[in-house]
Amino acid sequence: MNAMIQRRLASSLLLLAALAAAACGGAREDPILQLSAAESLAQGKVLLDRKEYAEARKYLNHAFEAEPNSAAGREGLLLAADSLFLQGGNQNLIQAEAKYRDFQNRFPTSDRAAYVQFQIAKTLARRMEKPDRDQKVAAQAQEAFEALLRLYPTSEFAAQAEQEIRQVKDNLAEHEFLVGNFYLRFGLPVAAAQRFENLLGTYPDYSHRDKVLYHLGLAYRKQEKPTESQAAFERLRSEFPQSPYVAELPPPPAVEG
Repeated sequence: MNAMIQRRLASSLLLLAALAAAACGGAREDPILQLSAAESLAQGKVLLDRKEYAEARKYLNHAFEAEPNSAAGREGLLLAADSLFLQGGNQNLIQAEAKYRDFQNRFPTSDRAAYVQFQIAKTLARRMEKPDRDQKVAAQAQEAFEALLRLYPTSEFAAQAEQEIRQVKDNLAEHEFLVGNFYLRFGLPVAAAQRFENLLGTYPDYSHRDKVLYHLGLAYRKQEKPTESQAAFERLRSEFPQSPYVAELPPPPAVEG
């Protein structure tokens, strides 16, 4: 019986050794690892064109890891970031931003520097929350787009960055309006007026300034400040005569006399 157990044990050990050897052999035979950076980059590009983003990344990452300082390696890192951005989804966008920043830190003088800064800003803009949520990422996106305009004012991405900034600022301004409107609804007209005034000063191009002026007038009206209230309402009539809020304006206070 002992001899049989010993034989079985020996067989089991031989099987485990064979499996381990096969596993090691499989790792060495990974076809991607046999490719040069240039070959891996070329295959990654083919898969990227097919929108097979996850599969493409295996080749693009290998191109960078094989020769990180070569032209093929640099392009592999950048395209790997692009693949994450194109695939989309919050987690992929976070990873894309990290790869773009890695490229930026490694190759600060690259001729793709403006593009990389633009993509960093876009990964942030695509992740910004709705106006009723926290706006930390939106503020970071604005900062990143403004950095592009400051560092690369003549780049081909400058005009697009300006458009993106307007959208981001509109999101930030709408957040400010919602906070002010919350204060107004819950009986804090002083805080509401301060918020609305700050919004008008900080975001002069906000696409819904008419509703801000209307609610600013209401906030001053609740404070029993008729002069400030009427000034806000008159601005609404003058600057936005076609606004639906004009029809909702309360009548001016009666003149004593």
